[in-house]
Amino acid sequence: MSKTMLEVDDAKVEMAKSILGTKTLRETVDRALEAVLVQAARRSTIERLRSMNGLDLDKPEVIDPVWR
Repeated sequence: MSKTMLEVDDAKVEMAKSILGTKTLRETVDRALEAVLVQAARRSTIERLRSMNGLDLDKPEVIDPVWR
């Protein structure tokens, strides 16, 4: 954990608090960073599913038994 001093836009912080349901600046920043990481993971998963990279879900011999 590191301590950093920075300037933030108070209006944006208040809007983010409202959206995230947070009370403190620290909680808001932490929750916002988590949201960015979750979004990146979702995008990565979606791209992997879209490309089928490393997946066998497009092969009938793999997917057919699942539907039985």
